[in-house]
Amino acid sequence: MIMPEYWGIAGHPIKHSLTPKIFKIIGKHLGIVNPKMVFIDVENIEEFENKINMLEGNIWISITTPLKHAIGTLIDNSQDSGVNSINQIMRISDKIFGIDTDGDGFVNALRYFGISISGSKLKLKGGGSTARSIANSWSKEGGELIIIEGRRKLINGSWDKSIIKDTESDFFLDLDENPGSLIDKDSMQNKLSITYNKFSTENDFAIVMLVAQQLKAWEIFYKNEELNLPSIKIVLNELFNS
Repeated sequence: MIMPEYWGIAGHPIKHSLTPKIFKIIGKHLGIVNPKMVFIDVENIEEFENKINMLEGNIWISITTPLKHAIGTLIDNSQDSGVNSINQIMRISDKIFGIDTDGDGFVNALRYFGISISGSKLKLKGGGSTARSIANSWSKEGGELIIIEGRRKLINGSWDKSIIKDTESDFFLDLDENPGSLIDKDSMQNKLSITYNKFSTENDFAIVMLVAQQLKAWEIFYKNEELNLPSIKIVLNELFNS
């Protein structure tokens, strides 16, 4: 199994990110302890390219805002499902491979809480990279979408067939909310959030999704390997109790 010399996260802001710790937990579970951790705090592709060019060897970087939609310009081989969003890249022998796991992480997080996607209605506000990824995976799994226009309009895509008229929804996801903001769960029981802060717990949806999308990346990058990956629950326990 080819492992990177470096792994970590890139984007801005990233200081609060739990992704590096999740890398360590999953790697330790698999007996992998060699990669060096990197935090690449950059706000554009040019800065990012300059930083990774300074790292010798293979790398695996989780990509976050504001790089997801533009990272494709650096990719040699992409598993892009038409959403124009990449949230994980791996450079092996100077070739960069990119994948998107935001959407699959979202639906797998809901499954973790015992929720079936097929037939469920998601009211989605936002039109950026993460919105497209979630819309794609939600539609693929048989869910229905109610689109609320936010700062950016959701473009046409594979999810068009799943869009229905505004009605009662099972869940509401506002991707225009400020990162780290808290939800008043008493006022909106079905609202989901994919942002987290220092007060978040292992039962918060955003944390579960973060773990789920990272595990999905291992599945995709190492699909030809027989990896004994830990469960979401195991990673969450170590994330908050170690």
